[in-house]
Amino acid sequence: MIRVLVIGGTGAFGRRLVERLAATTDLDIIIAGRSLERAQALADALRPIARGNIAVAALDRDALTAAAIVELGAAIVVDAAGPFQGREPLVARAAIEARCHYIDLADARDFVSRFPQLHDAAHGAGVTAITGASSTPALSHAVLDHLTAGWRTVARVEIAISPGNRAPRGASAAKAILSFVGKPVRVWLDGAWRNRFGWSGLQRVNVPGLGRRWLSLCETPDLDLVPARFWGVRSASFRAGLELGVLHFGMWALGLIVRLRLIPSLVPLARPLLWIARRFDPFGTDRGAMLVEAAGMSADGRPVVACWRLVAAPGVGPNVPVLPALALIRRLAAGQEPRPGAFAAAGLLSLNDVAREFAPLDVATSAEAAFPQPLFARLLGDRFGNLPAPIRALHSPVDVAEYIGEADVEGPSNGPARWIAAMIGFPAPGKGLPVRVEIRAGERGEIWQRKFGTIRFRSHLSQHAKSDGLTERFGPFAIVLALGASDAGIDMKVTGWHVGPLPLPRGLAPWTIATERAAPDGRFCFDIEIGLPLIGRLVRYHGWLVPRPVASPQPEAATSLDAASAAQR
Repeated sequence: MIRVLVIGGTGAFGRRLVERLAATTDLDIIIAGRSLERAQALADALRPIARGNIAVAALDRDALTAAAIVELGAAIVVDAAGPFQGREPLVARAAIEARCHYIDLADARDFVSRFPQLHDAAHGAGVTAITGASSTPALSHAVLDHLTAGWRTVARVEIAISPGNRAPRGASAAKAILSFVGKPVRVWLDGAWRNRFGWSGLQRVNVPGLGRRWLSLCETPDLDLVPARFWGVRSASFRAGLELGVLHFGMWALGLIVRLRLIPSLVPLARPLLWIARRFDPFGTDRGAMLVEAAGMSADGRPVVACWRLVAAPGVGPNVPVLPALALIRRLAAGQEPRPGAFAAAGLLSLNDVAREFAPLDVATSAEAAFPQPLFARLLGDRFGNLPAPIRALHSPVDVAEYIGEADVEGPSNGPARWIAAMIGFPAPGKGLPVRVEIRAGERGEIWQRKFGTIRFRSHLSQHAKSDGLTERFGPFAIVLALGASDAGIDMKVTGWHVGPLPLPRGLAPWTIATERAAPDGRFCFDIEIGLPLIGRLVRYHGWLVPRPVASPQPEAATSLDAASAAQR
């Protein structure tokens, strides 16, 4: 009979894993921890329902040896004793030396990123070592793989976890969260690594069945693993929150103290802060949720946003983080994971694998996909499909699209025109200027950020409130454009203008000559001239654009992600 050694088996999550193993498998279980009395009490409570044998052991994971594992006769070692932040994989090394399979519930970014360093040792020993077999990254990536199956590209990923206020709070989990609050966190945002502060980026979301909850940035392995596995993703975030606003904002305020460097870390305050949090246990609920959202380009070339939600019944939520580990234990015990080596759990499980573990529990999940219609597709209707492919692609941004190219810029025709052009922010004259265009799509239209050489100017595009025309705002001015579309491209002409909410005389409206065409080599070509009656040309810029090549996150990523794990998708 296969024996599973669960280190930290009496902790907040280890206990739940042991309970699920006893109730749903016939594996023999060894409950291990520093307190033999607590392990024995749990074993006695579970024996009436256990389908296999249950034993106990007193172990300190920091002093665990391969010889101790061999003496216990374990075939699979599970480390459920957090926190993992700042720790070395001592248990994993001991398990590999003992030629045992290994699984942990680590959600620590540094721990998971370093774990593939054990790959050669695990491969040589012929065993499988897996880190992160929890909500993140195992479950989060199982969901992402399910949501994005067949997509052409994934542009944005957002993951969030919101436990109920009455969920059990352990010291290890508290220290794990406090370790990054107020500290710099590297985030892959808009195609580049940027630093943000832990527990910043306050966001409020509506969770069906639970109401509105606050979320903030957290440091987890997904911040590295999502950019590594989903090539071309521009932004990846992970947020978590406390159900009660007073606790969530209290944590945010404490983060400010760390950001101001008044104290180096909140970890030493874990016990008093946990004591304060427990005074609020009578409030809120014990219902938790997990949210995963991805945006990208579907298999048929349409922008798509897909969302998956999990809502746990009262008291059930704390079981969710251990279900991926349970699913992996079943596979290892059945010999279904024969590949030796050390891997992050991202991509090792399908959503169905974990969903089977949901079945005995009161956990509700749902998934939905929406296909937001791009601004120009809404305005042009059936004519949009007749446009050349490069023009359709540029006007079908998924969240954010970036293009680069070259342009010639002709400046204002006289002094008054120069003054107006400078007020609006049009680019200065030049030839062969490098061009970079960022198109950011949202519910209210699109924001175009253009950079010609060193000069930037910005406009906001939206549907005109009273027609199917296009409104483009430059600073205080807005012009209304009628769109003409054919298989050659798009032509635009001005039909009105205003300053703020005030309409201005049509006779004084700006004039424009604007065309978009596709070059034989597939480049997007533009020629735009804008002027004013009695004043003359304000600016003309013409050139070409191509999609900006996708940047790789790997050179800047402080991680040694195993290539096989990153390429599983």
